Amino acid sequence: MTSTVDLSKLHIDDFRPHQDAEFEMQVAERVVTLKLAEVEPAGNSGRPGGAFSLVFAGPKGALQQQGIYPVRHPVLGVMEIFLVPIGPLADGNGYQAIFT
Repeated sequence: MTSTVDLSKLHIDDFRPHQDAEFEMQVAERVVTLKLAEVEPAGNSGRPGGAFSLVFAGPKGALQQQGIYPVRHPVLGVMEIFLVPIGPLADGNGYQAIFT
């Protein structure tokens, strides 16, 4: 079993270098490729480094339901992220994660 990254230790600067990179979201028995489309600050939440938002672009078609998904990146590792579908983007379906 693969261990997951402690989300409380991640900061916006961990994701900025990976904007436009591919991530893999595990959905049931398949993998959905996501592109990290946006990395934006989201104010001061008391979280070290502040709150931030990630927007991922997934393939066009049916949206996945909001929920916690294992998301894998070759450098950042496997993260259990709560993703919310935000509708269509130019590149496909949008999903947002907010770290507070």
